[in-house]
Amino acid sequence: MSDPAGATCLLRAVEVHKAYRIGKRPVEVLQGVNLAVAPGDFVALRGASGAGKSTLLQLLGGLDTPTAGDIFFDDRRLAALSARELARFRNEKIGFIFQAYHLLPELDALENVCLPARLARQPAGTAERRGRELLARVGLGHRLDHRPSEMSGGEQQRVAIARALMKDPELILADEPTGNLDSHTGEGIIELLCRLQAERRATLVIATHDSRVAARAPRILDLVDGVIVDNGKPAAPAPPRDEPPEI
Repeated sequence: MSDPAGATCLLRAVEVHKAYRIGKRPVEVLQGVNLAVAPGDFVALRGASGAGKSTLLQLLGGLDTPTAGDIFFDDRRLAALSARELARFRNEKIGFIFQAYHLLPELDALENVCLPARLARQPAGTAERRGRELLARVGLGHRLDHRPSEMSGGEQQRVAIARALMKDPELILADEPTGNLDSHTGEGIIELLCRLQAERRATLVIATHDSRVAARAPRILDLVDGVIVDNGKPAAPAPPRDEPPEI
């Protein structure tokens, strides 16, 4: 799929609306969102709390359906997929990183990271080898057998990042990945995401209300009054760092 300028698109939202009903009152969160993301893009979706960033990310990742409008991924209209096809699409193409981590408390770090591979019925040995590699890559090779309750918030978020990379997804959706972390730890998480995105050339969309986080992305989109505002200006480049902070 291409945008009007002819650039190839991996992800596109076309006039997407999403409304909820609170009691008897309908509330329209998204009011005609249009969005185009090319393969390998790093985009920050910025907006105030309650602007609809999480709702939009859930729609883009196939976790929810729009009230109106369409979402396309690599020329595939998500609304045309069956429940089975949509589940496979999410498992194979999308890596989700949530603000609340969403790790299973009864599983250790390695088991949490390997969960997407288990759901896809990959061989256990293959999944475990990749899980160990990913945890080592995010600096947790020494915490494989630790459960979430035994890890700090920054460590849990790094486990969540490793889990998101388990199936080598084409698109990573990160919803306020630093929202539950202190500023120092959050900066380390963003450094890690930036580094991994650059190394893997994956497409990354981060939803955030923090302008400092958004400034790390080459492209910023603002979600205002239920629509995307894109003035065509890239984010200001972040100053280089010699070493990422400890997380």
